[in-house]
Amino acid sequence: MSMLGWLDRSGDQLTFYVRALIWIPRTLRRYLKEVQRLLAEVAFGSGGLGVVGGTIGVMIVMTLATGTVVGLQGYAALNQIGTAAFTGFISAYFNTREIAPLVAGLALSATVGAGFTAQLGAMRINEEVDGLESMGVRSMPYLVTTRIIAGVVAIIPLYAIGLLSSYVASRYVTVLFNGQSAGTYDHYFNLFLSPADVLLSVFKVLIFSVMVILAHCYYGFHATGGPAGVGVAVGRSVRNAIVLISVTDFFLSLAIWGATTTVKVAG
Repeated sequence: MSMLGWLDRSGDQLTFYVRALIWIPRTLRRYLKEVQRLLAEVAFGSGGLGVVGGTIGVMIVMTLATGTVVGLQGYAALNQIGTAAFTGFISAYFNTREIAPLVAGLALSATVGAGFTAQLGAMRINEEVDGLESMGVRSMPYLVTTRIIAGVVAIIPLYAIGLLSSYVASRYVTVLFNGQSAGTYDHYFNLFLSPADVLLSVFKVLIFSVMVILAHCYYGFHATGGPAGVGVAVGRSVRNAIVLISVTDFFLSLAIWGATTTVKVAG
């Protein structure tokens, strides 16, 4: 793709994102039932995804796995320098600030986001989107903005479950597998777990959810080329979402914790 083509695509995406966000107030008034239906779909899944518990099941499995790795590697690394007692700090610090938000964003993209792209892409190639427009129903708020609202509302309790799962996994692998005292682990975990960090972590996930859903809806809404084109759109949307999450996480972490920190080891 040439530079002009890339700029044209970027401008088209930005316009799409702004239009979708501007429709939020009116969508809440007109299409509240559709938002409620999508909320259940986001949380518990539909079709094959519903078998594994939807986004809840995927997020719990992923955060349990990453939390276990944080506990294992944190204890092993600190034990080499005689500070294994600080494993609780590793969990409170890294799970909250980086690991859990990234896992939540990727889980949302892999489950809900990819599903949204496929749904909208199928509707586009079957001319259902054009049919809505011909009946006087604005496709942007009904198909896109409703999904943004549902994703943002659903991600908060989903992320809370995922964050708790990562904490539990790190604690139990440290206490049961490595044999550290539960009192020691809990002391340093509670000492370094800042409520401000938890709130800022939720803020990061909210930003991720908006960006992920916008990216997936854009590619689904503009899918072309029949069923094969829908598959291409899903692939592009997932790649785009992963890059957006990674880059945005870097800048958000730099802006929030780059110049200061809520953790004070001494002084």
